[in-house]
Amino acid sequence: MPFDAYILCGTPRTGSTLLCDMLASTKAAGRPDSYYGRRFIGMWAEEWGLPAPGTLEQAAFEVAYLDAAVAAGRGDTAIFGLRLMKENLHELSEILDRIHPGLASDRSRFERAFGKVLYVHLFREDKLAQAVSYVKAEQTGLWHVAPDGTEIERIGPPRDPKYDFERIRREVVKLESFDAEWSTWFHQQAIEPLRIGYERLAADPAAALLRICEALDIPLPRPGDIRAGVARLADETSLEWMRRYRQDVERAN
Repeated sequence: MPFDAYILCGTPRTGSTLLCDMLASTKAAGRPDSYYGRRFIGMWAEEWGLPAPGTLEQAAFEVAYLDAAVAAGRGDTAIFGLRLMKENLHELSEILDRIHPGLASDRSRFERAFGKVLYVHLFREDKLAQAVSYVKAEQTGLWHVAPDGTEIERIGPPRDPKYDFERIRREVVKLESFDAEWSTWFHQQAIEPLRIGYERLAADPAAALLRICEALDIPLPRPGDIRAGVARLADETSLEWMRRYRQDVERAN
């Protein structure tokens, strides 16, 4: 049976922006984005012409927002795409429970809202590299760039990055916890996700895209037509932070 939707289940800095961009570029896999990211809901509501959160009765707003999110996530295709970070999973489940009360599980709520869902688990083996990437982006305000170096997403004014062992350590712990929580959730919901590792995704974005398209049973883009619109931000500073972090861990043990 074909899928009606897919959810990119991730944590920060696992390549989700790269995948969202490539999936949208196929013109057959919807327009996945963080429609239920906590800090983006007001922005999306304004873009879709909905009343601002808090100006409409909650139940009415949540139903209108869901309808608009599904339309946006489908684009001009038959497939709905959603990027969902672990930190927003519980909130989305609560929203859908209010819209569709009485269902027994997150999975049943998601399927009532979105149809038959393919779950794609985005993960990163190297948690230190992931944490360094997150902390550096947080400090500099620069989250994504195009292959030509053009800024795609900046949140905050430019600042020089500064190595912070404790901040990186906390992020490593949090990311490990998030991955464990995703694994537990998949098990509890009896879901066998398609797993896409960042390391392989970064090395061969086209192969990862083709795996998802095959799983969705949609037309495959020609490999020569696939263009990665997002570039890696890792640099010498990232490598130096990782080296210093490992040294600091050794000294502490």
